[in-house]
Amino acid sequence: MNADEMKKQAAWAALEYIKGDGIVGVGTGSTVNHFIDALATIKGRIEGAVSSSEASTKKMQELGIKVFDLNECNEIEVYVDGADEANSLLELVKGGGGALTREKIIAAASKQFVCIVDATKQVDILGKFPLPVEVIPMARSYVAREIVKLGGQPVYREGVITDNGNVILDVHGMDIMEPIKLEKTLNDIVGVVTNGLFAMRPADVLLVGSEDGTQTVHAK
Repeated sequence: MNADEMKKQAAWAALEYIKGDGIVGVGTGSTVNHFIDALATIKGRIEGAVSSSEASTKKMQELGIKVFDLNECNEIEVYVDGADEANSLLELVKGGGGALTREKIIAAASKQFVCIVDATKQVDILGKFPLPVEVIPMARSYVAREIVKLGGQPVYREGVITDNGNVILDVHGMDIMEPIKLEKTLNDIVGVVTNGLFAMRPADVLLVGSEDGTQTVHAK
């Protein structure tokens, strides 16, 4: 079974967490694209979705799923999204697709965060995947210098503008031993919008597509 098939397996398993007829939070990325396909099969029994990116919005609308602005909604029951890395505490690195800020907002507004990944995304220590940091454009160089002081190696993601009109620095070379502490420290740098550590608000459930079927993981 290849990685894409494992992603699809985890994504379809997430349908079990869509219990009511309300609004579903939907993330961004290749695994989420499979979830959107799955969600379309039950679109008649949900009110609609809120989306973390223009790309996900477009795909859902093409499949006939109504997309709401988060400001139109009360608390979201379930948010489904992927991750670039996940540890045993279900702390995550996200943002490889550039939608980290909107993803973090929807995760914060949701009662339950279901993360869908393939088995290659599980790690003991976060940081091998470069950590995305969304930055106000005029602060890019300043923020990069501050990140260097923290021991990271920031690389400007050239040619990428987020849906919020900002830029991304990908931070290499960090073993993230204290994810919550680093998340707070990075967010305190003036000019940072947010970073791709989901540690203060980790996932509640991790669905892992693997050769042995979908594994359900709860935080240790």
